[in-house]
Amino acid sequence: MQRRCRRAAALAWALTVCMIRLAAARVSGPLTPVRRALWLQSAGRGVLASLGIKWSAQGTAPSHGLVVSNHLSYLDILIYSAAMPCAFVSKVEVNKWPYFGVAARAGGTIFIDRSSRASVAAVAAEMQERLRAPAPVLLFPEGTSTNGEHVLAFHPSLFEPAVRAGAPVTAAAVRYVIEGGVPERELCWFGEAPFLPHLWKALGTPGFTAQVVFGQPATYADRREAARATHAQVSEMRIIVLSGADAMQPQLLP
Repeated sequence: MQRRCRRAAALAWALTVCMIRLAAARVSGPLTPVRRALWLQSAGRGVLASLGIKWSAQGTAPSHGLVVSNHLSYLDILIYSAAMPCAFVSKVEVNKWPYFGVAARAGGTIFIDRSSRASVAAVAAEMQERLRAPAPVLLFPEGTSTNGEHVLAFHPSLFEPAVRAGAPVTAAAVRYVIEGGVPERELCWFGEAPFLPHLWKALGTPGFTAQVVFGQPATYADRREAARATHAQVSEMRIIVLSGADAMQPQLLP
């Protein structure tokens, strides 16, 4: 209980600091997509530091294009935003979350309602515009978060903007390592688990480290091929990282 309360207080303070920095950024000039991505990176690093969450990355974080990854939890957003300035494609429900919806909008998140064809088409058009910016767009093409046992098939529709723009697509994988051999799935947010109870549970989890692996960027002529190829890469990276192979041990980044 003490761990949870201590982390909850640290999280509240870190989120307050993020909003103060956002207000200062608004005063200093227009929030371009790049400035939003940089603010989100600062916010992500600040929150992770306040909670004592360590993170590391293997490979080179891309500076532009589309990044696609497996999806385990809302924590993924903190990890990837800390690793690189980027914008996210997220489900529309996040837009209504207390505080986090405001932060997501401030960070330039593109919201999608996958049940609406019109929303998917609008998001694809916005993604194509964002792919011209010197900051990548990150997409979780499984369409949902999972318990980490398998990487679900990637939905190919939102690969189309990158294909049309000839933008590079980079596969990435994320995993969580919890102290004491606690299974990764204990941090995963999946199924019908409500957000706030899971967050309270996560705040009480023993120390853990997030690991990210970035693959090599590639361009694709077909969205289905892009989805198949990157799914295979992410699945392979998850297997290699989970095996603990020395060659894939990431180096801690600041």
